[in-house]
Amino acid sequence: MRHDYGGPESLQLAEAAVPTPTAGQVLIEVRAAGLDRGAWHLMAGLPYLTRLMFGLRRPRQPILGMEVAGTVAAVGDGVSRFAVGDDVFGTADGSFAEFAVADAAKLALKPASVDVEGAAVVAVSGLTALQAVQDVGEVQAGQRVLVIGASGGVGSFAVQIAAHAGAAVTGVASGAKADFVRSLGATDVIDYTSTDITATTDRFDLIIDTNGRRKVRLLQRILTPTGTLVIVGGEDGGKLTGGIQRQLGAPIRSLFTRRRLTFFISTANPARMEQLAHLLEDGVITPAVGARYSLGEARRAMTDLLAGRIAGKAVIRIPDAA
Repeated sequence: MRHDYGGPESLQLAEAAVPTPTAGQVLIEVRAAGLDRGAWHLMAGLPYLTRLMFGLRRPRQPILGMEVAGTVAAVGDGVSRFAVGDDVFGTADGSFAEFAVADAAKLALKPASVDVEGAAVVAVSGLTALQAVQDVGEVQAGQRVLVIGASGGVGSFAVQIAAHAGAAVTGVASGAKADFVRSLGATDVIDYTSTDITATTDRFDLIIDTNGRRKVRLLQRILTPTGTLVIVGGEDGGKLTGGIQRQLGAPIRSLFTRRRLTFFISTANPARMEQLAHLLEDGVITPAVGARYSLGEARRAMTDLLAGRIAGKAVIRIPDAA
């Protein structure tokens, strides 16, 4: 829990009332919660534009966390897809807690073959990767795909989805994480600490940029003449916008080239969540849980995330509420 925006030191364990689900919502007894870069943005209140949605002076929701896996404890009016006792995964409001409320539309039944920790790290990162690679990137078998940030949350899923589609995937990550990225299905790995990827002579049909630091004009150079750049996130763009100017500028630049330069905002609905559940059940995607923490170690988890010490996703394990 936190009461003000800040760094990992702002997080603290505290008692809070069990939330009550309203119409269209369910109450989840949380078993595990995923940690992603979005949680840092909400913790820090950066870029400042995010505060327009989540609280100008202080966070409206004091409890962090979005990705969740657990058991339905209660259902609100109008919910027919789930019943008390169902094991579910998806996104919830304040998942770093023993109980959290979620919109039923943003949940799916957890496949029995997937453990709760794996299911907990999929909803935000996995759904974002799925939309980036399939819906927006329109990946095709035989294409050459570059995934920037391949060892991260979204990137680790993007590599798996593109490889399953029959693409030849090159991942960009640190040399220390090269073997991990290859284990996800990448045929090649570029170490960004020693190689400038925008200076390569290789050309890619699709670039999934989850890192958000390189200029669009430089990434455009390494696309094929009709290739596609999908910008997933923006980082290091200043405290006000956080790099969103890349997303806004890419479609404009795209007007003057045959290449498609674009971005999207990930959205969840029942159909997409069911699709994600099927991909998990069929083994198309396997959650890469690189680090596990208790609820009381949330500060350390966030610190490790910021330091780049986590390959794949981090999970916060929640003890039984009893």
